[in-house]
Amino acid sequence: MECKKFEQHYKQEMRAVQDSMDVLSGKWKISILSSICFYTKRRFSDILADIDGISNKMLSKELKELELNKLIKRTVLDTQPVTVQYELTKHGLSLKTIIEELTDWGIRHRKEIIGK
Repeated sequence: MECKKFEQHYKQEMRAVQDSMDVLSGKWKISILSSICFYTKRRFSDILADIDGISNKMLSKELKELELNKLIKRTVLDTQPVTVQYELTKHGLSLKTIIEELTDWGIRHRKEIIGK
């Protein structure tokens, strides 16, 4: 019986990991969230400048998906020309610790692999 409970718990955890990956997977989402997280609020052009290799179209698509998943909030400011700002939602802020841990791991990994 204990084995069945363990198996159910394991399947539930794996489902949670898959749910997380469904929301955060892809080449750009973590980088976009990091840009916004590190600076609190970012304009589209700021995020575009932060992330090497991302196109306008791809950034727009990824921002829409992150907004649909309630991780970021899009605010249109009443300026001339119109300015759009992005920030993490309360739900998105729950990823801050994970982003910081990924940053720390990335620094350690780079040192391990290339010594810098």
